Amino acid sequence: MATTTDPQQTPSAGSLGERLRVPSRFPYRTIAMGTIGSTLLMLAALGAGGTLVRDPILGHGPLSWIRYGHGRILANVVLYTGFALIIWAWVRLGRYALAGRIGSRPIVIAAACWMAPLLVSPPLFTRDVFSYLAQGAQLLNGLDPYANGPAELSVLPDVVQNVHPLWQTTPAPYGPLFLLVAKAIVSVTGNDMIAGVIATRLVLMIGLIGMLWSLPRLVKHLGGKLPITLWLAIASPMTVIHLVGGPHNDLLMLGFLTVGVLAALERKHVVAIVLVTIGMLIKPTAAWALPFLVWVWANHLPGDRKVVNFFRAGAASVGIFLPVFVAGTWLSLGSVNLGWLTGLKAPTLIANWMNFPTGIGEIFYSLVNLVIDVEVSPFVTVFRAIAMVGLFVFAGWQWWLARDGGYPAIHRMAIVLLAGAIVPPPSLPWYLTWGFVVLSAFEWRRRNLAVVVAVSVFVTLVYYPTGEQALYDWWFMAGVVAASVYAAASLLRPDPLGIIAAWRGKPVEQFLPAEAPRS
Repeated sequence: MATTTDPQQTPSAGSLGERLRVPSRFPYRTIAMGTIGSTLLMLAALGAGGTLVRDPILGHGPLSWIRYGHGRILANVVLYTGFALIIWAWVRLGRYALAGRIGSRPIVIAAACWMAPLLVSPPLFTRDVFSYLAQGAQLLNGLDPYANGPAELSVLPDVVQNVHPLWQTTPAPYGPLFLLVAKAIVSVTGNDMIAGVIATRLVLMIGLIGMLWSLPRLVKHLGGKLPITLWLAIASPMTVIHLVGGPHNDLLMLGFLTVGVLAALERKHVVAIVLVTIGMLIKPTAAWALPFLVWVWANHLPGDRKVVNFFRAGAASVGIFLPVFVAGTWLSLGSVNLGWLTGLKAPTLIANWMNFPTGIGEIFYSLVNLVIDVEVSPFVTVFRAIAMVGLFVFAGWQWWLARDGGYPAIHRMAIVLLAGAIVPPPSLPWYLTWGFVVLSAFEWRRRNLAVVVAVSVFVTLVYYPTGEQALYDWWFMAGVVAASVYAAASLLRPDPLGIIAAWRGKPVEQFLPAEAPRS
């Protein structure tokens, strides 16, 4: 047995092929690599992340140079270096999990170590948390966040001015229960934006705790392997960097969703409907899961009369959903204000090719515009409408195919959640976690996991650390694609291009396994 405490190259360890077949102890150095990367992200975000308009830490003091000119360039270099270290550590951890060399405990510890520095970091790759706080401030001051944007606030100037200009006059697109959470945070932190961001992250950790509690149990029902599940759902850069480093309220919603799905599989159907409805009142997209839970409930009812069981489960589900929905809305807003449903249109203001119907519309616009001068909006609108019709047809078909309940219904539910992140505008990077977190509890093929690695790296990098999109910076995007493909290949085969071997002056074969370990 290897004496090293981390499964990586040592002078006496032999070839990588041999080492991959030897049980390892604890991957200290891999975890440390990711922790160093996360710490670099946190430090560099002070100059390159979602910085404050009036920064009480840097301000105009001796360290303010990091936010301007060459200082900002240096901060970006450090930030992307930290990002590379996290990805490198995550991919290595994935290889060890696939080879059966580590269990779930090192993966959870790794994720905790990588998340810890980001709890006190400025927002990364987004400024949404400032909108959360501003909308909570509107509710705190008796204003309707679903009627107007944060610009109407005449108090808490630091909260308002840090909201992205696009969302200053835009109504909130979030569920009323989340606005109640944001209101509670602002009532404590007030105009202190740093405290507000940290407090938001700490509250969202409730969702992470829910995921950590439910995923091991979901694996038993859905047939996955726990180390792979935790590697995909908890240690992924989409969770560590986007959901925690962002931060994003999707994390809180996912906690209620995963616990609710588990409750349904364990025949606690009332609890399941309540929890997923609460998740919907935080992030409305959880509603995609509710119709599938009806099938799960119907197939747990006694008797062979499937139609009767369906109507019994459906009526019971509606009977639970409505009072929870009404009570949650009333508790949050003081009335049954359904204006938050129309607020769901707000994110459609974001238009870029990452949302593929928008991208197709832009391509057709570009072709037609070569011949005649036209506006882009009709093309985008038409293709978005076609895609939405297709999404509802697809979701309806998946729901019908799920009529036998059980784990196939949950699998189809997760696919629809994933489609709901990709098809409707906008397709924001962290939306993919809606489907991936549930899908992580199923069994995965190695090559499919490599695709997830490529997607995870790609969607984390398509926005600049400030939160502005990078999708039309074509040279930058070429680098993003190259990094994504290399990371995916590295999961399947260490050092796929032989870069490390060449740097160390050793044959590439020494760094490649004689036989790829089976997952």
